[in-house]
Amino acid sequence: MKSPAIATRPFALLFVATWLAGCGGGSDGRINPSEAPVIKMDGSSTVFPIAEAVAEEFQLQERGAARVTVGLSGTGGGFKKLCRGDTDIANASRPILAEEMQACRDSGVQYFELPVAFDAITVVVNPKNDWVESITIEDLKKIWEPAAQGVILRWNQVRPEWPDAPLMLFGPGADSGTFDYFTEAVVGKAKASRGDYTASEDDNVLVQGVEHNKYALGYFGFAYYISHRERMRAVPIQQADGSTVAPTIETVTDGTYQPLSRPLFIYASAQAAQRPEVRRFLEFYLTEGGALAEEVGFVRLPPEASATALRHFRNNRLGTVFGGVPEVGVTIEELLTREATL
Repeated sequence: MKSPAIATRPFALLFVATWLAGCGGGSDGRINPSEAPVIKMDGSSTVFPIAEAVAEEFQLQERGAARVTVGLSGTGGGFKKLCRGDTDIANASRPILAEEMQACRDSGVQYFELPVAFDAITVVVNPKNDWVESITIEDLKKIWEPAAQGVILRWNQVRPEWPDAPLMLFGPGADSGTFDYFTEAVVGKAKASRGDYTASEDDNVLVQGVEHNKYALGYFGFAYYISHRERMRAVPIQQADGSTVAPTIETVTDGTYQPLSRPLFIYASAQAAQRPEVRRFLEFYLTEGGALAEEVGFVRLPPEASATALRHFRNNRLGTVFGGVPEVGVTIEELLTREATL
């Protein structure tokens, strides 16, 4: 669901590139791009579209004051780089875990935990799939739990009324925060999953797998589904009372798309945030990021939640409110009232 604003981004990037190419750092006082400070972000493929959009808009507005790079190593990879001091900001589709907190403590890295948007992990099938109208969490557990490896290989093994056809699975890799959250919500334990499926930290690989395989089932972030919704179909989640809930902006906002709705975060190094260009970027992210997140297919935070996150940043509130333990179904409002720990 790309808005007209998104459609103008290639022109905007061309403008930035052309402007930078013409900047020689001469008498007009503008910064030579080769001398501009660099802000490094890395991590979640789910958060990547938001981070990329924010980086582009910030660079347009700041006109050469900083260069922002956005890497794509998965949530786990982003935390590793943050805790080593290799990056300034980690994009995360789940909260920081206990072992990652310890790695940051060991290296003396403190951080801000800042929510930036909501997401709906979306279960998808190929549009030629005419047998799956909805799916339960129990069905998903049967498909994805470790015991399913080498055993649940055909659709009729999940439900007998489904066809005797191969079950082709596509999902995030083990470094993905989406993988962690999905396995926690569906299987009951983070990282507990069968391993015999096509895994990738790049959601575009998963999208292509589902698009080109009639018997495919996959899961990834809502924005990647939205941008390819004409070539795949989202599967509603059947609730305990028999009703079904599809992933939409409305069902994420009102909390009915459970248990696969989740908050998304950035984690910023406190040391990096002392640099003026990083601080300006983070304040820009927390004030302008909601609209940009919405443009690229995510659910923006309520205004009061964004204001609270910005206030926490300005008040130097460091650490995480999760304590290193995964949680499913928690609201942003609840998170923002908790005490943070490092």
